[in-house]
Amino acid sequence: MDRPLLAVILGTFTLRFSTGLTGGLLVYYLAKLPHHGGPQVSATELGILTAAFYLAELTLAPLLGMLSDRVGHRRLMQVGPAFGAVAVIVTGLTTNLVVLGGTRLLEGASTAASVPSILGFIAAISAGNELRRGRAAARFEGATLAGLGVGLVASGPLFEVLGRSGFFLNAGIYAVSFLIYRYGVPDIEGRNAPRAAHPGLRRYGRILRASHVWLLAPTWIAINAVLGLWTSQTLFQLVKEPLPRFIEQRLMGGFAPVHVSLGLGVGLLVFFAGLGFWGERFKRYRRTSIIFVGILGGAIVAAAGFLVNHSAGWPWPVVGAAGLAVAAGLFILAGATPAALGLLADVTESFPADRGAIMGLYSVFLAVGQIGGSLIGGVAADRQGIDGLLVATVVLLAIALLPLRRLRHDEDHIGVLIDDGSEDDGQATSGQPTAPAPERGPAG
Repeated sequence: MDRPLLAVILGTFTLRFSTGLTGGLLVYYLAKLPHHGGPQVSATELGILTAAFYLAELTLAPLLGMLSDRVGHRRLMQVGPAFGAVAVIVTGLTTNLVVLGGTRLLEGASTAASVPSILGFIAAISAGNELRRGRAAARFEGATLAGLGVGLVASGPLFEVLGRSGFFLNAGIYAVSFLIYRYGVPDIEGRNAPRAAHPGLRRYGRILRASHVWLLAPTWIAINAVLGLWTSQTLFQLVKEPLPRFIEQRLMGGFAPVHVSLGLGVGLLVFFAGLGFWGERFKRYRRTSIIFVGILGGAIVAAAGFLVNHSAGWPWPVVGAAGLAVAAGLFILAGATPAALGLLADVTESFPADRGAIMGLYSVFLAVGQIGGSLIGGVAADRQGIDGLLVATVVLLAIALLPLRRLRHDEDHIGVLIDDGSEDDGQATSGQPTAPAPERGPAG
């Protein structure tokens, strides 16, 4: 891996580490906010604060992505860590929920500035080299997931040791990301290079109306909502002092942040193992088959989690078996996310001149799912605690199943080049090499 790509990947890891660290620290901080002179925080309020981050990312990422094409990817990369550093410093200085909501918006803007510019840089330096592009994209995804996961795991011990001062330490990590982008990433566009023209918005509108994209959207959004519900609301409920009416739920409160981080670390290892396993099965199984099995894995997690939540007084071997079932279900669920990403990549074969525009929907689906999961989870947890979160999980997984039958029927046709009217924008695809439809595995 050459130096520019190494710098971008390293910067991605440190940036996403800061994002994950802030997310975990904020959950623990809000759970103990009355001890710092602030108000009691409900699960619904936590959901709103979490949603604010993704709302900013959702709305600003397309605009900042277009801006990076005009002013240079490297320049926009440096804006992200600067926004993030300001956000975490203010977070550590206030207990006002309105101000904390503003910091979440600012940190969402940090991600919105960084991710599109990073992906644009990767696309530029890998142009004409499909092998390099594939490896770069895979390493970007790995750095993103690893950074977020390690940040979340580290948040528990750091909060135990430093309390709210952990936010100030995180500002220093954001500064490291800034320095990596400033001195490790070259300005590949050059000062006098021509910048991108105004994008063809009408053309993008036609792409967004493609039926296969919207068939995939409900499934991917629902799966992301489940993951968002677990990584925000579940952490909050594990450490928050439980209400008396939830006292019979074993997983409600009473856990120290360091214990939560230990459990989260184990869960991430299982999930990464699942990603690796299912990522090697794309040639053997259809995408929709992997998604279907993954959704069933999520249902296993919910059912086994319900047993653990009501296992007070049960023999330890029975509780252990239920815990192993949770891990097995998580391993199976992990396959759904790369399979959905594979389907979205297949859609780009219909629009070879607009791969970036279509793959940008990845961030949109992620943000919408995380917002929905945070808000739904907040209401469910306030009403029924951990049980409410498990019921919400099952409902979201059922929604994810709805379009799968139609997707499976059309799966072999996704990726066939079609006429999208691109000539109207002066960007005809005629004369371009037509990529063959993606090779499918057996119908298993």
